[in-house]
Amino acid sequence: MLVSKAVIAFGGILAYSVVGSAADPASTKPAHKAAAAVHTSASAAIRSLSLRDRIAQLIVVRGYGDYPPSTNAEYERFAHWIRDLHVGGFIVAGRIRNGSVISAQPFEMAAFINRMQRLAKTPLLVGSDFERGASMRVAETAKFPYMMAFGAAHDLAATRELGAATAREARALGVTWVFAPDADVNNNPDNPIINTRSFGEDPQAVAANVSAFIDGAHADPGNYVLVTAKHFPGHGDTAVDSHMQLPRLDQTRERMETVELLPFRAAIQHGVDSVMTAHMAVPAFEPQPIPATVSRNVLTGLLRDELGFKGLIVTDAMDMQAVTSLYSSGEAAVRAIEAGADVLLMPTNPEACIRALEAAVKSGRISRRRIDESSAKILAAKRRTGLFRSRFVKIDSITDDLEAGKLNDLAQQVADRAFTLVKDDKHLFPIPGSENACLTVMTDGDFSTRGELLAATVQQHAPELQIYQVNSRMTPNLLSLFAADAAHCKENYLAAFVTVAANRGSVALEGGLNDFVKALLQGPAPVALISLGSPYLLRDFPQVSSYAATFSSAPSSELAAARAMLGEISISGKLPVSIPGIAKVGDGLDVPAKRYSASNETQ
Repeated sequence: MLVSKAVIAFGGILAYSVVGSAADPASTKPAHKAAAAVHTSASAAIRSLSLRDRIAQLIVVRGYGDYPPSTNAEYERFAHWIRDLHVGGFIVAGRIRNGSVISAQPFEMAAFINRMQRLAKTPLLVGSDFERGASMRVAETAKFPYMMAFGAAHDLAATRELGAATAREARALGVTWVFAPDADVNNNPDNPIINTRSFGEDPQAVAANVSAFIDGAHADPGNYVLVTAKHFPGHGDTAVDSHMQLPRLDQTRERMETVELLPFRAAIQHGVDSVMTAHMAVPAFEPQPIPATVSRNVLTGLLRDELGFKGLIVTDAMDMQAVTSLYSSGEAAVRAIEAGADVLLMPTNPEACIRALEAAVKSGRISRRRIDESSAKILAAKRRTGLFRSRFVKIDSITDDLEAGKLNDLAQQVADRAFTLVKDDKHLFPIPGSENACLTVMTDGDFSTRGELLAATVQQHAPELQIYQVNSRMTPNLLSLFAADAAHCKENYLAAFVTVAANRGSVALEGGLNDFVKALLQGPAPVALISLGSPYLLRDFPQVSSYAATFSSAPSSELAAARAMLGEISISGKLPVSIPGIAKVGDGLDVPAKRYSASNETQ
């Protein structure tokens, strides 16, 4: 945790420093000696940079975790940004293939990061959206469920351990900046982009989980990472995806003080290193219909002056349409820095941003002092994470440092405790008997492997259970045939994967799956609906006999659903959000474990 903060002036340049940081070896020295150490290293680093290089430090470009050949055009462009433009860092983003995010391989990713660090004039900050641990972007790592599952499990110790595990995984892979935790309060059921990424709807519970994550991530000085509260000033009460257009939060200052801002205040109190902006209009603080990212009233007036945040302000991705539909890449960069941002994340044209900011300084629109403030903060953050001592990943120790086996146990414990049974009118949990019962897995694409673990686990213990798999790409006629066949089942269990994804615009069943479910509801067999993702799916099918939620599509959540169906675990999860007109925060049935057997006898 940060003990104190200071801004040190030298040679007309402001250097941001953290004095007494748990991550800083100088924290064992007297405060004035720690400050002097920061002064010396930051001074030496920044004095070696031209104005253009100082501006470039404000840019974090999009990257991926694979290692393309050096003759690849994408590689050449990326290497140019680092070798020639001297950008401050890059984010390991998700590469999309066939509609799915492809996870990076740990050793390949680490080797690529080392290669880029060798090309860089100044050590690079490497960031990633490890909201649910490294598994969000990297294969062969612990598969943690989404944040809302942690909210349903009501276990702050587990959230703290997630923070610590995320820091260890990140540093083992060469990532020094984690864009988590999500501090949004998801109180809008129609939110298409936050949803299960949030810990829940109760501001106090969200604040407690955010604080626990930060404390865990900062617990070990040897694995210190920068952590980020997002998306300021709160993206939870919106119904528009900012990847597609500009959302608007129409709430009063008073409401936002008690709801949206509460987790951010807690994050600041617990020493969060950075805050990420939201590309959304906030009339309560900014009268113009512009994104908070480019609003001085929001970033400087609210976040800096009122909330007292002194750390790094990083924008959300600058290639999102909520920004690109309003400004060119260069103009958006200038406006964000004017507003108070320190770091520009994933601009569409990094070179144009650097040119625009350099021109803005030369014209007097932005002061040189303003650029120096932000670049000095970035250099201090790099020192805080030890990048000036060693910028390279230790390849030989990756396997040991990831500890995937041990952490998978934690992930499974959280997923099991998160499984929430909202209603069970026909007592379908656990399965009363597998003879003539059916399980249908519903996914959103042809190539999805989702549901395979769930189906295999259930069928292993209940071999008589009939398994179907349908997806949103199937024709209405084909779905009708499946529905007609499933109508003969004694009980119908439906496992629906409804997850958050950028540029989708909603979190609901797609294609003909809605009609498929409605067809089964018209039949004589009771229907149990399990949502592996958005808990709000019940609003579309309130007449189901049973409804359960995992709040996540992770493998651990699939296994938790299978265990709950088979009676292998006690069902104890409680809703961290309300389902309007149906259930309130804290609802959830308690069902003791009762191991299922084919003869319908307990074991």
